[in-house]
Amino acid sequence: MSILRQLGRFVKTSIALFLIFSFVVTSCSEKKKETKPKIEKTSSELEKQVDNTIYGYNKDSVDIVKNTIKRNQNLSDILSSYKVSYQKIHEIATAAKPVYDVRKLGTNKEYEIIFTKDSSHQAKCFIYHPNPIDYVIYKFDDTVSVSMEQFPVARVEKTTTGIISSSLYNTLIDNGNSPTLAVELSDVYAWQIDFFGIQKGDNYKIIFDELYVNDESIGIGEIKAAYFNHLDTTYYAFRYEQNSKVEYFDEKGNSLRKAFLKAPLSYRRISSKFSHNRLHPILKRRMPHLGVDYAAPRGTPIYSIGDGKIIKANHAGAAGNYIKIKHNSVYTTGYMHLWKFEKGICPGTLVKQGQLIGYVGSTGRSTGPHLDFRIWKNGQAIDPLSLKPPSVRPINESYKTAYLKKMGKYKKVLDKV
Repeated sequence: MSILRQLGRFVKTSIALFLIFSFVVTSCSEKKKETKPKIEKTSSELEKQVDNTIYGYNKDSVDIVKNTIKRNQNLSDILSSYKVSYQKIHEIATAAKPVYDVRKLGTNKEYEIIFTKDSSHQAKCFIYHPNPIDYVIYKFDDTVSVSMEQFPVARVEKTTTGIISSSLYNTLIDNGNSPTLAVELSDVYAWQIDFFGIQKGDNYKIIFDELYVNDESIGIGEIKAAYFNHLDTTYYAFRYEQNSKVEYFDEKGNSLRKAFLKAPLSYRRISSKFSHNRLHPILKRRMPHLGVDYAAPRGTPIYSIGDGKIIKANHAGAAGNYIKIKHNSVYTTGYMHLWKFEKGICPGTLVKQGQLIGYVGSTGRSTGPHLDFRIWKNGQAIDPLSLKPPSVRPINESYKTAYLKKMGKYKKVLDKV
């Protein structure tokens, strides 16, 4: 009886141990299943997959040759040297016309040729790079096709600062920045600062975007905000878009731009327009006329179309009595054939928009009383009638809260630099 009792205890103990063991194994198994990590491809592995193709071809199955277009070299010269038939070249040129005409290929521009990697080493694609962002793919493997594409552009926000020692250009270069930034900054402050007159000790801070394609810098994007101290006066500039138009405003929301008057006088008619090939009424030969002639009676008042500084006020041969006004580092205006100057008008005089500067006359080479009015932008003559004066409106009230919030963020960054 004792043996049977012991046997029963053994059986019960075995069953209990079996159940406990089963529970532990199951729990561990479930726990292991729950904690087993989900295997995902890393970003670098995904990049490798993306990077394994180029211009739609598998990198492992093609060879690529890079080169630049030589002077007087055309598509036929390039492709024929890679054993592409003239018939195929003609097909490519025809297909390219609506996308990017092959006659536009420029000297010193980069291109690539893609070849098969087999023994035939046959050219199958021509890629042209008109600029660092755009590229044109001329495919001619099975069928001919042409498409215009773009590389993705990365924008990296950067900050730079400097104290002028000689010029803005040199200071930016010395601080490792692109000289293009000087041009962009002078345009932002065109109405506040004459960058040809900046002084030693003037200083700046700039927040701007630098553009990158394939990890290589390709230039400057937008200036987002700037600070410039000129002759102990501080100028802030903040980029903002309202009503689909981008402008720069100060910390109070006022536009940095100023408008020009539509015309410098009250005139009867325009007797001659801007032209590069006008028949001169006196010399009887074709020559440029880089201004607009306003016909008006002798003595008609002439006004400065904007604030500026008189840089010329003298008799100038064929131009007659002549006034030239520098408005900023971008715009300069000229007033020719005047009868006489207004009292006090001489080189160095500062004038305001709408200020009387002289009177219509017919001095110099002229057939009758009129004003020959000219505008130069960055030193190049432009058609005065085509000038679109910038907006001078401040931030619209409906945008002001959003503007002040954005402006405040950038102003804090500038003040900390």
